[in-house]
Amino acid sequence: MYIIKHTNLPSEDQNYIEIQNIKEASYAKIYLNLGGSLQELVCENQTIIKDLSPLSYRDTYASSILFPFANRIKDGKYKFKGKTFQFDINEKKLNNAIHGLVYNKTFEVVDKKATETYASIKLEYQEENMSNGFPFKYAVYLEYVLTKNTLDLNIEIKNTDLKTFPFTIGWHPYFLSKNLCESSIIFDSNKKLKLDHRNITDAVISNKEVKGFVVDNKSLDDCFILDSNSVLFKTPNYSLILKSSEKDSFLQLYTPPLENTMAIEPTTGVSDSFNNGIGLKELQPSDVYSVKWSLKIDK
Repeated sequence: MYIIKHTNLPSEDQNYIEIQNIKEASYAKIYLNLGGSLQELVCENQTIIKDLSPLSYRDTYASSILFPFANRIKDGKYKFKGKTFQFDINEKKLNNAIHGLVYNKTFEVVDKKATETYASIKLEYQEENMSNGFPFKYAVYLEYVLTKNTLDLNIEIKNTDLKTFPFTIGWHPYFLSKNLCESSIIFDSNKKLKLDHRNITDAVISNKEVKGFVVDNKSLDDCFILDSNSVLFKTPNYSLILKSSEKDSFLQLYTPPLENTMAIEPTTGVSDSFNNGIGLKELQPSDVYSVKWSLKIDK
């Protein structure tokens, strides 16, 4: 039987949901006050995602939902339908806006269910205070579904405004490996992005490692254009398949300054999508965009 527990300690800035099945040794910890992000994941006694301490969430955006844009916007500035907009600069060293607006918002629990074989939790965030950079109202709905060896993240974005808005979306999870040098990442991609010194998309170029690679000692901060919706992460202690429901998908890989940890980020757009248009979508008033990212773990 799965159990769902909600802990809310405002004085300690702790507001999180725990989902656990002791028999199957599956566990998930979701912080409502950190953008509804998944901060811990265990499947069949394998630790897949863990706290990145001493690195902070403010610096890593660990498992955050990236909306209304994934990655970066150069100088935080873009044009849409003839108007110029300016996001706040939160990557000050490179003068970029980074990772959207909801990573630090507090989500509300709107539904939860625990059964013998799975547990699900549904979260909601309603944006009513429009920013200068994104003067639109919207709602974000997250559903996490945990079983003994899978985790699904279902996302819906609803345009609650009277105006159409542009967007991309991404997810920023970091995965733990027993030995990252002996791990490999396998995916189909013929093209990748060339990034400039500010991590802004400069060009689309050929990808020589079309089927992926052994991580070894590579220092990664790379984005690939996927030709399929499935990515395999093979480690010495488990294998993980990440699937996306989005046909036009991108894969961002990043190795932080933390041993045996790698960010494997599915996104629907790339760095500076709001200006270069790569992966950029528009959402009409009252319309809903849905995407599903699924993890399946094998020992």
